[in-house]
Amino acid sequence: MSDSYSYYSSRCRYTVGGRHSRRGDKDLISGIRKQNYEEIKEQLLNEEALFEDPEFPAEDSSIFYSREPPRAFEWKRPHEICDNPVFIADGASRFDVQQGELGDCWLLAAIASLTVNQRLFAKVVPPDQSFEDGYCGLFRFHFWRQGEWVEVVVDDRLPTYYGQLTFMHSVDKNEFWSALLEKAYAKLEGSYESLKGGSTCEAMVDFTGGVSEFFDLRKAPPNLFSIMLKASQRGSLMGCSIDADPNQLEARLSNGLVMGHAYSITSVLLMDIETPSMSGKIPMVRVRNPWGNEAEWKGRWSDQSREWSLIPDSQKESMGLTFDDDGEFWMSFDDFSKNFEKLEICNLGPDSLEEDELDGKKRWEGHTENGEWIPRVNAGGCRNYLDTFWTNPQYRVTLTDPDDDDDDDLCTMLVGVLQKDRRKKRKEGLDMLTIGYVIYKIPDDTKEGPLPLNFFKYNASCAKSNSFINMREVCTRHKLPPGQYCIIPSTFEPHQEGNFLLRLYTEQCAHSHELDEETGIIEEQVSEPCMKVIGVYNVVNRGVYSPFNDYTQNADYTRRILVPTVASAPPSVGRQEVKKVPGYREIPPPTDEEQEQEQALKASFRRVAGDDMEIDAYELRDILNAVFTKEGSVEFVFDGFSLDTTRSMVAMHDGDLSGKLGFDEFKVLWADLRRWKGVFKEYDRDRSGNLSSYELRSALHASGFRLSNRTFSALVMRYSSKNGNIEFGDFILCAIRMKTMLASFRNIDVDNSGHAAFDVDTFIQTVMYS
Repeated sequence: MSDSYSYYSSRCRYTVGGRHSRRGDKDLISGIRKQNYEEIKEQLLNEEALFEDPEFPAEDSSIFYSREPPRAFEWKRPHEICDNPVFIADGASRFDVQQGELGDCWLLAAIASLTVNQRLFAKVVPPDQSFEDGYCGLFRFHFWRQGEWVEVVVDDRLPTYYGQLTFMHSVDKNEFWSALLEKAYAKLEGSYESLKGGSTCEAMVDFTGGVSEFFDLRKAPPNLFSIMLKASQRGSLMGCSIDADPNQLEARLSNGLVMGHAYSITSVLLMDIETPSMSGKIPMVRVRNPWGNEAEWKGRWSDQSREWSLIPDSQKESMGLTFDDDGEFWMSFDDFSKNFEKLEICNLGPDSLEEDELDGKKRWEGHTENGEWIPRVNAGGCRNYLDTFWTNPQYRVTLTDPDDDDDDDLCTMLVGVLQKDRRKKRKEGLDMLTIGYVIYKIPDDTKEGPLPLNFFKYNASCAKSNSFINMREVCTRHKLPPGQYCIIPSTFEPHQEGNFLLRLYTEQCAHSHELDEETGIIEEQVSEPCMKVIGVYNVVNRGVYSPFNDYTQNADYTRRILVPTVASAPPSVGRQEVKKVPGYREIPPPTDEEQEQEQALKASFRRVAGDDMEIDAYELRDILNAVFTKEGSVEFVFDGFSLDTTRSMVAMHDGDLSGKLGFDEFKVLWADLRRWKGVFKEYDRDRSGNLSSYELRSALHASGFRLSNRTFSALVMRYSSKNGNIEFGDFILCAIRMKTMLASFRNIDVDNSGHAAFDVDTFIQTVMYS
């Protein structure tokens, strides 16, 4: 995981240090996190009491969130259901699990697959629990949730009707691990009803922390069996299904398969076959119906079919072949791919296999990035909305070496984008967002930082998710040449809020990080900078920062003011050529109208300032507004600068806290205002007097500022309206304060280290007087 920025928590929202954050209040499982199994158990044993979970009470609201229950459920503990309850009877197996009245066959299919890998099963379902020694009505389970493993504790009160378990249960009436596991999962998601409808891979991911993959078997890649075989050898969990009949729930087909029903795949192998006329290997798939009954495949290689007579008895035994009505059956891969329509694979992460389990197998290399779509900031939508698409979070991925067994020297990369908390928020009326991602090749000479709008205008994507879809996780397998790539996860529509987890699995080592830039002034910004030192005052943290710092001493005062040459500057000031920076807008030559404005400003300044040639914020407001509100002076609606804005204009140059602005400082301010007005006009394309918040970064970049993602988010929240508009006055105020704060910071950070130490008075003066 990329963790170079402290402001990225596992839930990712940018935060401001030292201020109250509601992030903890919005943590949907904060109550679950606070429950400690060992502490609760010790207290219960001391009090000789049975656990009653306050976070998931034995009430109807824990079952249904959208309606009243259809009948009265009774919550009972296992001792009240049978005489000799056990947690796990004779080991957990895929035959233990049977579906109840809840429509969560997707969950049962995943649990059946989980039992195939006993180490993974023990991680999710700790086996050291029982109804005998140390029993106190308390049980615990572990689930992977959005990037971290979470322990969930539950009491053992279960919903029953006429003394029978209502939902998931085991074949053995006295075995309760599956019913308690389902309860713990329901608690994590908010209710039993929240488990209705889902994808097998969703539960597989929560049991393993793996990355899910979806295949449409009607459009399967030619190497699908190889993918499945590798996945099985790596211990991956797999599930399959047939699309539902819209007119019938879980309709049964003549071949024995059930439509709209989730199956688990429990084995994939190449099976030896021998006949008098031939011998060889047949690709085979073992499938299980979670119902665990006679509803099985009836075609070739089904139970008792004549094809099994062609298989040596030794291989039948090694395969664990049985012909019971247990819901499990074998199919040839050819029949499997023709009769099922969807395949889901959960690829296990780098930490899923222990060293002693590798046995020649390879782990995936894994990388994780937390992200967030924030309306007005970076919720740009898909590429259909090009003007905002580029504002989405961007991630650079470097693929170094091709796969070992790839003849085309390509790299396998699984990309998964998982949206957080959506199932749990169903009770709030929220459903899954429609999400996806796009991948672009980054040219080798591209500088660090988010790719700009123009890049996406003139460059096509090289890969993308199979579709934008309203599932919890979107994942696609890609084969790409070694190189650098930019991955952009997004919602389909812009302005939609959500948290996400970006996960990358590669066969070889790779590197990833969010594309960002350091906040600062673009030092190579001026094409013909002409700096004149008016003087140097003895001020700790004020002055206009420039890369062309020059100092002179004057016996009368020691204040430093660096003044860029404009049309009215003395002709004796020298010039220095500097490289132009893309996106930066230099000050254009003044128009005739601007020259008239400047002469009017000079005359107005002298008239208002008096003999001392200084003005305060009130006088500055009147001078500027006389020009900027004059008809035709700006090509958009503008009512004038506020007093707060002109106070900031004065503060930008007022290091001695006089509250006044001299004429030379006023010329610097006027040059800035001309530049910023030109930038604003360029991005205010409809001449409404507003910028879109999504354009603020480009506008400030054109004004000479670099912005980190964190800083940009803060500026949008501070200076944009709730509908994402930024007025001209707010844009100018934002630019003024950016320049002021950066100049103050750079004056303290003399070593250009990116860190500055402020005493409390200096810090407060810097922040408050800006």
